[in-house]
Amino acid sequence: MVCSGAVCAQTIDIKLAFLSQAKEKQPALSNLDAVLTDEGIQGARLGVKDNNATGQFTGHRYALRYIEAPATADVAVAFKQLVDEGYRYVLTDLRAATLSPIAQLAIEHKVLLFNVSASDDALRFASCNDSVFHTIPSYAMRADALAQFMLKKRWTKWFLINGSDHEDLAFSKALKRSAKRFGMSLVAEKTWAFQHDARRTAQAEIPVFTQGPEYDVVVVADIKGLFGEYLSMNSWLPRPIVGSQGAVPRAWHRTHERWGAAQMQNRFYKQAGRWMTDVDYAAWLAVRSLGEAVTRGQSIKTDDVRSFMRSDQFSLAGFKGTKLSFRPWSQQLRQPILLATDRSIVSVLPHKEFLHPHTYLDTVGYDRPESQCQK
Repeated sequence: MVCSGAVCAQTIDIKLAFLSQAKEKQPALSNLDAVLTDEGIQGARLGVKDNNATGQFTGHRYALRYIEAPATADVAVAFKQLVDEGYRYVLTDLRAATLSPIAQLAIEHKVLLFNVSASDDALRFASCNDSVFHTIPSYAMRADALAQFMLKKRWTKWFLINGSDHEDLAFSKALKRSAKRFGMSLVAEKTWAFQHDARRTAQAEIPVFTQGPEYDVVVVADIKGLFGEYLSMNSWLPRPIVGSQGAVPRAWHRTHERWGAAQMQNRFYKQAGRWMTDVDYAAWLAVRSLGEAVTRGQSIKTDDVRSFMRSDQFSLAGFKGTKLSFRPWSQQLRQPILLATDRSIVSVLPHKEFLHPHTYLDTVGYDRPESQCQK
Protein backbone atom coordinates (compact mmCIF):
# COMPACT_ATOMS: atom_id res chain seq x y z
CA MET A 1 0.00 0.00 0.00
CA VAL A 2 1.31 3.45 -0.99
CA CYS A 3 0.55 6.41 1.24
CA SER A 4 0.84 10.17 0.67
CA GLY A 5 -0.10 12.21 3.73
CA ALA A 6 -3.41 10.84 4.98
CA VAL A 7 -4.28 9.20 1.66
CA CYS A 8 -3.37 5.57 0.99
CA ALA A 9 -3.71 3.74 -2.32
CA GLN A 10 -3.88 0.00 -2.84
CA THR A 11 -0.78 -1.53 -4.43
CA ILE A 12 -1.40 -3.04 -7.88
CA ASP A 13 0.56 -6.20 -8.71
CA ILE A 14 1.73 -6.64 -12.30
CA LYS A 15 2.92 -10.12 -13.29
CA LEU A 16 5.48 -10.63 -16.05
CA ALA A 17 6.91 -13.85 -17.39
CA PHE A 18 10.07 -14.61 -19.36
CA LEU A 19 9.54 -17.57 -21.70
CA SER A 20 12.49 -19.17 -23.46
CA GLN A 21 13.43 -22.51 -24.96
CA ALA A 22 16.72 -24.29 -24.36
CA LYS A 23 19.00 -24.15 -27.37
CA GLU A 24 21.43 -26.73 -28.65
CA LYS A 25 24.90 -25.96 -27.35
CA GLN A 26 27.22 -24.80 -30.11
CA PRO A 27 30.95 -25.46 -29.98
CA ALA A 28 32.81 -22.39 -28.69
CA LEU A 29 35.30 -20.71 -30.99
CA SER A 30 37.62 -20.25 -28.05
CA ASN A 31 37.92 -21.46 -24.48
CA LEU A 32 37.86 -17.76 -23.58
CA ASP A 33 34.22 -17.48 -24.69
CA ALA A 34 31.84 -17.82 -21.75
CA VAL A 35 28.74 -19.94 -22.31
CA LEU A 36 25.81 -17.78 -21.18
CA THR A 37 23.02 -19.57 -19.37
CA ASP A 38 21.17 -16.44 -18.17
CA GLU A 39 21.08 -14.23 -21.26
CA GLY A 40 17.98 -12.09 -21.42
CA ILE A 41 16.59 -12.94 -18.00
CA GLN A 42 19.28 -10.80 -16.33
CA GLY A 43 18.18 -7.78 -18.38
CA ALA A 44 14.56 -8.46 -17.44
CA ARG A 45 15.47 -8.64 -13.75
CA LEU A 46 17.22 -5.29 -13.93
CA GLY A 47 14.17 -3.82 -15.65
CA VAL A 48 11.91 -5.12 -12.87
CA LYS A 49 14.17 -3.45 -10.29
CA ASP A 50 13.88 -0.17 -12.16
CA ASN A 51 10.11 -0.47 -12.50
CA ASN A 52 9.72 -1.25 -8.81
CA ALA A 53 11.84 1.77 -7.90
CA THR A 54 9.24 3.94 -9.62
CA GLY A 55 6.44 1.73 -8.37
CA GLN A 56 7.13 2.76 -4.79
CA PHE A 57 5.55 6.10 -5.68
CA THR A 58 2.89 4.97 -8.15
CA GLY A 59 1.58 1.96 -6.28
CA HIS A 60 2.71 -0.57 -8.88
CA ARG A 61 4.62 -3.72 -7.96
CA TYR A 62 6.21 -5.92 -10.63
CA ALA A 63 7.04 -9.61 -10.26
CA LEU A 64 8.91 -11.77 -12.80
CA ARG A 65 8.57 -15.49 -13.52
CA TYR A 66 11.13 -17.37 -15.63
CA ILE A 67 10.29 -20.50 -17.64
CA GLU A 68 12.73 -22.31 -19.94
CA ALA A 69 11.10 -25.05 -22.00
CA PRO A 70 13.30 -28.01 -22.97
CA ALA A 71 14.75 -27.93 -26.48
CA THR A 72 12.38 -30.62 -27.75
CA ALA A 73 9.28 -29.51 -25.81
CA ASP A 74 6.16 -27.85 -27.17
CA VAL A 75 6.49 -24.24 -26.02
CA ALA A 76 2.75 -23.74 -26.42
CA VAL A 77 2.22 -25.94 -23.35
CA ALA A 78 4.40 -23.66 -21.22
CA PHE A 79 2.67 -20.59 -22.64
CA LYS A 80 -0.81 -21.95 -21.84
CA GLN A 81 0.39 -22.67 -18.31
CA LEU A 82 1.34 -19.00 -17.92
CA VAL A 83 -2.04 -17.92 -19.28
CA ASP A 84 -3.82 -20.18 -16.82
CA GLU A 85 -1.80 -18.62 -14.00
CA GLY A 86 -2.95 -15.14 -15.00
CA TYR A 87 0.08 -13.82 -16.87
CA ARG A 88 -0.83 -11.27 -19.54
CA TYR A 89 2.65 -9.85 -20.26
CA VAL A 90 5.29 -12.28 -21.52
CA LEU A 91 8.84 -11.67 -22.75
CA THR A 92 9.84 -14.26 -25.34
CA ASP A 93 13.32 -15.53 -26.14
CA LEU A 94 12.25 -17.81 -28.98
CA ARG A 95 13.09 -18.51 -32.60
CA ALA A 96 10.79 -16.88 -35.14
CA ALA A 97 9.30 -20.23 -36.17
CA THR A 98 8.36 -20.91 -32.54
CA LEU A 99 7.21 -17.39 -31.79
CA SER A 100 4.67 -17.17 -34.64
CA PRO A 101 2.23 -19.84 -33.33
CA ILE A 102 2.63 -18.50 -29.77
CA ALA A 103 1.66 -15.06 -31.08
CA GLN A 104 -1.58 -16.46 -32.46
CA LEU A 105 -2.39 -17.95 -29.06
CA ALA A 106 -1.57 -14.59 -27.48
CA ILE A 107 -4.27 -12.90 -29.56
CA GLU A 108 -6.84 -15.43 -28.42
CA HIS A 109 -5.99 -14.93 -24.74
CA LYS A 110 -5.37 -11.16 -24.89
CA VAL A 111 -1.70 -11.49 -23.92
CA LEU A 112 1.02 -9.04 -24.97
CA LEU A 113 4.34 -10.53 -26.03
CA PHE A 114 7.71 -8.76 -26.12
CA ASN A 115 10.12 -10.34 -28.59
CA VAL A 116 13.63 -9.87 -27.17
CA SER A 117 15.73 -12.09 -29.44
CA ALA A 118 14.27 -12.92 -32.87
CA SER A 119 15.58 -10.45 -35.48
CA ASP A 120 13.80 -12.02 -38.47
CA ASP A 121 12.38 -9.35 -40.77
CA ALA A 122 9.30 -11.42 -41.62
CA LEU A 123 7.97 -10.81 -38.11
CA ARG A 124 7.93 -7.06 -38.83
CA PHE A 125 7.30 -7.07 -42.57
CA ALA A 126 4.73 -9.70 -43.50
CA SER A 127 3.83 -11.92 -40.53
CA CYS A 128 2.52 -9.00 -38.50
CA ASN A 129 0.78 -9.70 -35.22
CA ASP A 130 -0.93 -7.18 -32.95
CA SER A 131 0.08 -9.16 -29.87
CA VAL A 132 3.86 -8.82 -30.38
CA PHE A 133 6.13 -5.86 -29.66
CA HIS A 134 9.74 -6.16 -30.83
CA THR A 135 12.48 -4.63 -28.67
CA ILE A 136 15.39 -6.38 -30.43
CA PRO A 137 16.46 -4.65 -33.69
CA SER A 138 15.56 -6.45 -36.89
CA TYR A 139 18.14 -7.67 -39.40
CA ALA A 140 16.97 -4.90 -41.75
CA MET A 141 17.69 -2.25 -39.10
CA ARG A 142 21.19 -3.61 -38.52
CA ALA A 143 21.92 -3.95 -42.24
CA ASP A 144 20.64 -0.44 -43.07
CA ALA A 145 22.75 1.07 -40.30
CA LEU A 146 25.80 -0.74 -41.66
CA ALA A 147 25.06 0.41 -45.22
CA GLN A 148 24.71 4.03 -44.09
CA PHE A 149 28.14 3.89 -42.49
CA MET A 150 29.65 2.23 -45.57
CA LEU A 151 28.09 4.95 -47.74
CA LYS A 152 29.70 7.69 -45.67
CA LYS A 153 33.06 5.91 -45.91
CA ARG A 154 32.52 5.43 -49.67
CA TRP A 155 33.06 1.70 -49.31
CA THR A 156 30.53 0.90 -51.99
CA LYS A 157 31.94 -2.33 -53.47
CA TRP A 158 30.92 -5.24 -51.25
CA PHE A 159 32.22 -8.81 -51.16
CA LEU A 160 29.44 -10.68 -49.34
CA ILE A 161 30.20 -13.97 -47.59
CA ASN A 162 27.41 -15.81 -45.82
CA GLY A 163 26.96 -19.06 -43.96
CA SER A 164 24.22 -21.56 -44.64
CA ASP A 165 22.17 -21.44 -41.41
CA HIS A 166 18.73 -19.86 -41.32
CA GLU A 167 20.02 -16.86 -39.37
CA ASP A 168 22.90 -16.36 -41.81
CA LEU A 169 20.59 -16.41 -44.82
CA ALA A 170 18.14 -14.03 -43.14
CA PHE A 171 20.89 -11.52 -42.36
CA SER A 172 22.38 -11.96 -45.83
CA LYS A 173 18.99 -11.19 -47.39
CA ALA A 174 18.77 -8.02 -45.29
CA LEU A 175 22.28 -7.00 -46.33
CA LYS A 176 21.45 -7.41 -50.03
CA ARG A 177 18.31 -5.32 -49.55
CA SER A 178 20.35 -2.59 -47.87
CA ALA A 179 23.00 -2.66 -50.59
CA LYS A 180 20.32 -2.01 -53.20
CA ARG A 181 18.58 0.60 -51.04
CA PHE A 182 21.73 2.68 -50.54
CA GLY A 183 23.30 2.17 -53.96
CA MET A 184 26.03 -0.31 -53.08
CA SER A 185 27.58 -2.70 -55.59
CA LEU A 186 27.59 -6.37 -54.66
CA VAL A 187 30.68 -7.30 -56.68
CA ALA A 188 30.88 -10.85 -55.34
CA GLU A 189 28.81 -13.20 -53.18
CA LYS A 190 29.94 -16.55 -51.81
CA THR A 191 28.60 -19.09 -49.34
CA TRP A 192 30.97 -20.67 -46.83
CA ALA A 193 30.11 -24.35 -47.06
CA PHE A 194 33.19 -25.92 -45.49
CA GLN A 195 32.39 -28.28 -42.61
CA HIS A 196 35.81 -28.51 -41.00
CA ASP A 197 37.28 -26.31 -38.25
CA ALA A 198 38.36 -23.04 -39.88
CA ARG A 199 40.93 -22.38 -37.14
CA ARG A 200 43.28 -24.98 -38.58
CA THR A 201 43.15 -23.98 -42.25
CA ALA A 202 42.25 -20.27 -42.31
CA GLN A 203 45.60 -19.02 -43.59
CA ALA A 204 45.52 -21.44 -46.51
CA GLU A 205 41.85 -21.42 -47.52
CA ILE A 206 40.51 -17.92 -46.84
CA PRO A 207 42.92 -16.03 -49.17
CA VAL A 208 41.90 -18.28 -52.05
CA PHE A 209 38.21 -18.10 -51.06
CA THR A 210 38.24 -14.29 -51.07
CA GLN A 211 39.84 -13.89 -54.49
CA GLY A 212 37.68 -12.03 -56.95
CA PRO A 213 37.03 -8.58 -58.40
CA GLU A 214 38.21 -5.42 -56.66
CA TYR A 215 36.22 -4.76 -53.48
CA ASP A 216 36.22 -2.13 -50.72
CA VAL A 217 34.96 -4.21 -47.82
CA VAL A 218 34.20 -7.80 -46.86
CA VAL A 219 30.62 -8.10 -45.53
CA VAL A 220 29.91 -11.21 -43.45
CA ALA A 221 26.73 -13.03 -42.44
CA ASP A 222 27.92 -15.65 -39.95
CA ILE A 223 25.69 -15.33 -36.90
CA LYS A 224 27.11 -18.32 -35.01
CA GLY A 225 30.69 -17.28 -35.72
CA LEU A 226 31.82 -20.46 -37.42
CA PHE A 227 34.23 -18.79 -39.85
CA GLY A 228 33.82 -15.02 -39.81
CA GLU A 229 36.41 -14.35 -37.10
CA TYR A 230 39.13 -15.80 -39.34
CA LEU A 231 38.52 -13.49 -42.29
CA SER A 232 40.40 -10.63 -40.66
CA MET A 233 44.05 -10.51 -41.81
CA ASN A 234 43.44 -13.47 -44.13
CA SER A 235 41.39 -11.99 -46.99
CA TRP A 236 43.02 -11.85 -50.43
CA LEU A 237 42.84 -8.06 -50.42
CA PRO A 238 43.63 -6.16 -47.18
CA ARG A 239 40.13 -4.86 -46.54
CA PRO A 240 37.94 -4.14 -43.50
CA ILE A 241 35.56 -6.82 -42.21
CA VAL A 242 31.99 -5.79 -41.28
CA GLY A 243 28.66 -7.48 -40.60
CA SER A 244 28.39 -10.29 -38.08
CA GLN A 245 32.15 -9.99 -37.39
CA GLY A 246 34.61 -7.10 -37.46
CA ALA A 247 32.55 -3.92 -37.18
CA VAL A 248 29.17 -5.26 -36.03
CA PRO A 249 25.80 -3.41 -35.92
CA ARG A 250 24.36 -4.10 -32.46
CA ALA A 251 21.62 -3.12 -30.05
CA TRP A 252 24.09 -2.81 -27.16
CA HIS A 253 27.81 -3.12 -26.48
CA ARG A 254 29.92 -3.33 -23.35
CA THR A 255 32.04 -0.31 -24.34
CA HIS A 256 29.05 2.01 -24.82
CA GLU A 257 29.29 4.74 -22.14
CA ARG A 258 27.63 7.87 -23.58
CA TRP A 259 24.31 9.37 -22.46
CA GLY A 260 24.47 7.76 -19.01
CA ALA A 261 25.11 4.25 -20.35
CA ALA A 262 28.10 3.78 -18.03
CA GLN A 263 25.74 3.81 -15.06
CA MET A 264 23.60 1.14 -16.75
CA GLN A 265 26.69 -0.95 -17.54
CA ASN A 266 27.89 -0.83 -13.94
CA ARG A 267 24.52 -1.75 -12.45
CA PHE A 268 24.13 -4.70 -14.80
CA TYR A 269 27.67 -5.97 -14.17
CA LYS A 270 27.15 -5.75 -10.42
CA GLN A 271 23.96 -7.79 -10.72
CA ALA A 272 24.99 -10.39 -13.30
CA GLY A 273 28.78 -10.59 -12.96
CA ARG A 274 29.16 -10.15 -16.73
CA TRP A 275 28.53 -7.57 -19.45
CA MET A 276 25.11 -6.88 -20.93
CA THR A 277 24.33 -8.42 -24.33
CA ASP A 278 21.89 -7.36 -27.04
CA VAL A 279 19.25 -9.78 -25.71
CA ASP A 280 19.73 -8.53 -22.13
CA TYR A 281 19.26 -4.97 -23.32
CA ALA A 282 16.16 -5.89 -25.35
CA ALA A 283 14.68 -7.62 -22.29
CA TRP A 284 15.40 -4.57 -20.14
CA LEU A 285 13.73 -2.37 -22.78
CA ALA A 286 10.67 -4.63 -22.82
CA VAL A 287 10.18 -4.43 -19.05
CA ARG A 288 10.80 -0.69 -19.00
CA SER A 289 8.39 -0.16 -21.92
CA LEU A 290 5.67 -1.90 -19.96
CA GLY A 291 6.51 0.15 -16.89
CA GLU A 292 6.31 3.43 -18.80
CA ALA A 293 3.02 2.47 -20.47
CA VAL A 294 1.39 1.41 -17.20
CA THR A 295 2.59 4.48 -15.31
CA ARG A 296 1.77 7.09 -17.93
CA GLY A 297 -1.27 5.37 -19.40
CA GLN A 298 -2.66 4.71 -15.92
CA SER A 299 -3.99 1.27 -16.81
CA ILE A 300 -2.81 -2.33 -16.54
CA LYS A 301 -5.29 -3.67 -19.11
CA THR A 302 -3.51 -5.18 -22.10
CA ASP A 303 -5.63 -3.32 -24.67
CA ASP A 304 -4.89 0.01 -22.98
CA VAL A 305 -1.18 -0.75 -22.64
CA ARG A 306 -0.92 -1.78 -26.29
CA SER A 307 -2.74 1.35 -27.48
CA PHE A 308 -0.55 3.62 -25.39
CA MET A 309 2.71 2.02 -26.56
CA ARG A 310 1.63 2.48 -30.19
CA SER A 311 0.68 6.12 -29.63
CA ASP A 312 2.73 9.30 -30.05
CA GLN A 313 2.50 9.81 -26.28
CA PHE A 314 4.83 6.89 -25.57
CA SER A 315 8.59 7.38 -25.33
CA LEU A 316 11.37 5.59 -23.50
CA ALA A 317 14.85 6.62 -22.39
CA GLY A 318 17.28 3.94 -23.51
CA PHE A 319 20.75 5.46 -22.92
CA LYS A 320 21.21 6.08 -26.66
CA GLY A 321 20.92 9.85 -26.91
CA THR A 322 17.33 10.04 -28.13
CA LYS A 323 13.88 8.95 -27.02
CA LEU A 324 12.78 5.52 -28.22
CA SER A 325 9.28 4.72 -29.48
CA PHE A 326 7.38 1.95 -31.25
CA ARG A 327 6.53 1.96 -34.94
CA PRO A 328 2.74 1.59 -34.90
CA TRP A 329 2.61 -0.41 -38.14
CA SER A 330 5.05 -3.17 -37.09
CA GLN A 331 5.34 -2.60 -33.31
CA GLN A 332 9.14 -2.52 -33.69
CA LEU A 333 10.97 -0.32 -31.19
CA ARG A 334 12.77 2.51 -32.93
CA GLN A 335 16.33 2.79 -31.63
CA PRO A 336 19.85 3.77 -32.70
CA ILE A 337 22.21 0.98 -33.72
CA LEU A 338 25.72 0.78 -32.23
CA LEU A 339 28.42 -0.11 -34.74
CA ALA A 340 31.14 -1.70 -32.65
CA THR A 341 34.30 -3.74 -32.82
CA ASP A 342 35.23 -6.07 -29.98
CA ARG A 343 36.64 -3.32 -27.78
CA SER A 344 35.30 -0.01 -29.09
CA ILE A 345 32.30 1.87 -30.48
CA VAL A 346 32.86 2.91 -34.10
CA SER A 347 29.67 4.93 -34.62
CA VAL A 348 26.07 5.34 -33.51
CA LEU A 349 23.62 5.08 -36.39
CA PRO A 350 21.58 6.30 -38.14
CA HIS A 351 23.26 9.68 -38.54
CA LYS A 352 20.89 12.62 -38.56
CA GLU A 353 21.91 13.70 -42.06
CA PHE A 354 19.90 10.72 -43.35
CA LEU A 355 16.65 12.65 -43.49
CA HIS A 356 13.13 11.37 -42.90
CA PRO A 357 9.78 13.23 -42.73
CA HIS A 358 8.91 11.76 -39.32
CA THR A 359 12.09 10.65 -37.51
CA TYR A 360 15.61 9.85 -38.66
CA LEU A 361 15.33 6.56 -36.73
CA ASP A 362 12.96 5.32 -39.44
CA THR A 363 15.77 5.43 -42.02
CA VAL A 364 16.85 1.99 -40.74
CA GLY A 365 14.55 -1.00 -41.16
CA TYR A 366 11.26 -1.28 -43.00
CA ASP A 367 9.50 2.08 -43.10
CA ARG A 368 5.69 2.32 -43.22
CA PRO A 369 5.40 2.49 -47.07
CA GLU A 370 7.71 -0.55 -47.42
CA SER A 371 6.00 -2.77 -44.87
CA GLN A 372 3.00 -4.99 -45.41
CA CYS A 373 2.03 -4.25 -41.79
CA GLN A 374 -0.27 -1.35 -42.61
CA LYS A 375 -2.11 -0.33 -39.45
